[in-house]
Amino acid sequence: MNRDFAIGLVVALLLALPTAPGFSDPAKGVAAEIPAGEYRLDPSHASLIFRVNHLGFSHFTSQFRKFDATLTLDPKHPENARVTATIDPRSIEIVDPKLAVDIQGPQWFDSSKFPEMTFRSSNVALTGPPTARITGELSLHGFTVPVTWDVTFNGGYASNPYDVKGSRIGFSAHGSLKRSAFGMGFGVPAPGTTMGVSDDVDFTIEAEFTRPAAKSAPAKQEKP
Repeated sequence: MNRDFAIGLVVALLLALPTAPGFSDPAKGVAAEIPAGEYRLDPSHASLIFRVNHLGFSHFTSQFRKFDATLTLDPKHPENARVTATIDPRSIEIVDPKLAVDIQGPQWFDSSKFPEMTFRSSNVALTGPPTARITGELSLHGFTVPVTWDVTFNGGYASNPYDVKGSRIGFSAHGSLKRSAFGMGFGVPAPGTTMGVSDDVDFTIEAEFTRPAAKSAPAKQEKP
């Protein structure tokens, strides 16, 4: 249930880049120079999904509908990338109305008291040409705890005539955390059993970020 950790974050949200300054354009299969700067999450092409074991019988799976993230990067120095993300815990998609109310209550998110989760990266370690490990701090339910995400860079382009949003890059992120570390230990099974809701929460993030194309300076007119 507490897959909100999937943020992230952002959640990844998130985000490491290959060492080369040029990135692959998935539409054309050619190298494209991705401009440095601040990229914003494209919410129409992003998902924040979590899974938690329920009684040992199944993996309850859901997602957060409202989250945002910002990525600041220089493709020539991807290790300096920075990611921040916010998630609304009230946006969890739950079919059962009673369960939806319980999850927002004091035994779980207590979202009336803690209406926002945040993630802020602190370190990016490259683990391969398209992969990296991002460490940062996740604040949830009144606790701030270090978390780590394994991220894969999926591609990007500097511009595309059919993309009005400008430059675009995409990532996949995976990770897990213990909800008890955030003071949300309700229902954790007793040692040696699965009778309850697992402490471990697995998450998957799919995210695309965009940066508006730079506007060209108006041409100077010569004085008559």
